[in-house]
Amino acid sequence: MFFTALDRRFVEVPEIEKMGRKAVDSNQMFIDSLEVPVEDRIGEEGQGFKYIIDGFNPERILVAVEAIGLGRAALKRAAAYAKERVVFGHPIGKNQAIQHPLAECWMELEAADLVAMKAAWQYDNGVPCGPAANAAKYLGAEAGFKACETAVMTHGGYGYAKEFHVERYLRESMIARIAPVTPHLILCFIAEKILGLPRSY
Repeated sequence: MFFTALDRRFVEVPEIEKMGRKAVDSNQMFIDSLEVPVEDRIGEEGQGFKYIIDGFNPERILVAVEAIGLGRAALKRAAAYAKERVVFGHPIGKNQAIQHPLAECWMELEAADLVAMKAAWQYDNGVPCGPAANAAKYLGAEAGFKACETAVMTHGGYGYAKEFHVERYLRESMIARIAPVTPHLILCFIAEKILGLPRSY
């Protein structure tokens, strides 16, 4: 593992176009014949992968909290819209078909937040946090996505319009579900490491 000067003669960094997360570039990196001075090495030679793995759990916690925050932003907009939008003489938020999905999203976001805070506490205190960090990432991403989707549905046809922002929230919520690890691999991890089931891959 190393931190060295980006010499464009030996390194290509093309941007990856994507559906969301426009504020931050995502890139591929191709390194060919780049010489790295020993003083630019991080830690011991041959241990770089281990150092990267040590960063997986805090990354999962970070993504979980990001997804929860996005879900809360979407839920806030949906609830505000449900109070303002009047159909057949009353706000749509008076209808249980609107209320119940929003209330369910709030509870799921709160539950995911508790698991994320548990994982963060474990990490901060040097307690093994792999299961909690993975569970937080899974629950946070799923709850955030559901809240964003529900916000779009609450807005009806306007949910598809850029004017109300909820379509953007839905696009942004996708990345937390698939990166840095898919929900499927988290389920495999929990099944194997916590439930003691045989490895499936």
